[in-house]
Amino acid sequence: MADERVELGVELLSKLEDDELALAEAMDRIETVTRDPATVREILDTAVMRGVIEREDGVVQTTGSSGFVSQTADVVRREGDYECRRCGASISTGHFVQLEAGELGPFGPECVRKVTGRD
Repeated sequence: MADERVELGVELLSKLEDDELALAEAMDRIETVTRDPATVREILDTAVMRGVIEREDGVVQTTGSSGFVSQTADVVRREGDYECRRCGASISTGHFVQLEAGELGPFGPECVRKVTGRD
């Protein structure tokens, strides 16, 4: 399970639209995968080791994009009773991000935009 979360987190970081993010913003996105501090650290360390990101002085820089998350092709909407994985709000339409490493979600419409870097 931890390996799957690491792969999801690294892939999410590989799809950042911004060339540079504050570490706090990157952490906000990683915490949609896991809130476990050891796993968060492993995601960051693995992303650095694989050359996905560079970290310096509280800033995360992307080293090359493996594409972005498309809101139309990579995000699936499902009706149901969900709780947003990012903010905890009750939602009736869940937005799920489809990554090669697995599915991430559900998110509300505003949170999926934040997680994918659209806001």
